[in-house]
Amino acid sequence: MKSINPANGVTFKEYEKSTDQKISDSIDESHKAFQEWKQLSFEERSNLFLKLKETLKERAMPLAQLMADEMGKPIAEGKSEIEKCAWVCEYYANSAEDFLKPQTVRTDYTKSEVHFSPIGSVLAIMPWNYPFWQVFRFAAPNLMAGNTALLKHASNVTGCALEIERLFLDSGFPRGVFTTLLIDKEQIQKIIENPKVRAVTLTGSTKAGKSVAKIAGENLKKTVLELGGSDPYLVLSDANIKLAAKKSAQSRLLNGGQSCISAKRFIVMSDVYDQFLEELKNEMSSKKLGDPHEPETDLGPMARIDLRDELHQQVQDSISQGAKCILGGEVENNDGAFYPPTILTEVEKGMPAYSEELFGPVAAVIRVSSIDEAIEVANDTSYGLGGGIFSQDTEAAQ
Repeated sequence: MKSINPANGVTFKEYEKSTDQKISDSIDESHKAFQEWKQLSFEERSNLFLKLKETLKERAMPLAQLMADEMGKPIAEGKSEIEKCAWVCEYYANSAEDFLKPQTVRTDYTKSEVHFSPIGSVLAIMPWNYPFWQVFRFAAPNLMAGNTALLKHASNVTGCALEIERLFLDSGFPRGVFTTLLIDKEQIQKIIENPKVRAVTLTGSTKAGKSVAKIAGENLKKTVLELGGSDPYLVLSDANIKLAAKKSAQSRLLNGGQSCISAKRFIVMSDVYDQFLEELKNEMSSKKLGDPHEPETDLGPMARIDLRDELHQQVQDSISQGAKCILGGEVENNDGAFYPPTILTEVEKGMPAYSEELFGPVAAVIRVSSIDEAIEVANDTSYGLGGGIFSQDTEAAQ
């Protein structure tokens, strides 16, 4: 397993995969830790998470630098990610007990209650795009609920994965409560099948989600999946166009455009289309592409060269089918995984830019002539997750 700097293509660290015996021992340790961890009070678990919050804040800069090295995230965005992880630790430390209180429900019986009990070790299969946040948003509620965690992280952010386990241990969590496994996808099935692993969650691609759901279903394991998105942003005729373009560019380019829930398809009313397009082009072209360690950099490299190449192929295929590229769309001749802010127009049904998720800094702009058409285009997708509407009439937008 290798950590490759996407800014220059240089391998800077290699790691040995966990053996089958190591995996088995780690699952046993996680299961054993669960027997004691579930007995702790909410206050005891909360105190550890509040300590973890402080540890995260203390190490924000080196953790942000590690993200820049492993997956190209600009330093400022990396620090913000760590701050968000600290927040989620505090949030569940303060809220979990209230969330998990027994609930009385009305039935035909004299007394009926719903109780929430921890179930055991939970396997988390996590992506590289937010290498700390994706893990902490899983770990904080699960561990506060009394479960223990096993992490299978994306192989290109193995350094981040190991740092996360270290953060828990250094904050006083018992060994085995949170464990990082250095494994590849071929080893996942046996882990899910292990009777001491009680549930699995995945954030990733549709293909990966189908595979994990199948294995979990066959073994009657609880499953939570968060898959891709192609979020629509509707720009209505009465919108503040300059503000809409600014926010659209921010959402499209955040994290290098490598976010499931970022804006991807911009569906714009015909009478404001030209103005929005000009403003969006100005906003996206003003962003500086460069070294993620430099404070003035707005957009670092994509996480891997193969991902950059896949995105470029989607752009080229859309252009070959009639889309127009009015910004970017060209791969520079360098060793890094850089891709420029790109805008495609005249995007139509059947093109990759219309039907597929563009996981990078590429905006697909679609002209529509009515609200009904805008809604139809927005919903014409297999993806879910999010969306937005720009209008100065909040009631009409709702």
